[in-house]
Amino acid sequence: MAGPNTLEFTDENFDAEVMESDQPVLVDFWAEWCGPCKALIPVIDELATENEGKAKVGKIDTDANRDISVRFSISAIPTVMLFHKGEVIDKFVGLRPKKDLQAALDKLAG
Repeated sequence: MAGPNTLEFTDENFDAEVMESDQPVLVDFWAEWCGPCKALIPVIDELATENEGKAKVGKIDTDANRDISVRFSISAIPTVMLFHKGEVIDKFVGLRPKKDLQAALDKLAG
């Protein structure tokens, strides 16, 4: 349920793919049953394609990956978080326009 450039994060690969990444990482916390999450899918896929090589963009299913959801206190979805060098740089709760997410990436990815 993701585009070709959209990464799939899990409890198992989150630290290696996100926390230890040298590139900025945009993570979409979502669930299959969430209507607004589904509306965000094409935006996340576009961001993944347009930022390829500059930033990682991916999704983590909060139902299947409870450890990471609890670790970052995800209480509402969709939540999109921007990480850089192991730190949370920005957090967007709810459906946000693509331009807001891209602007956050641009600050880090150049």
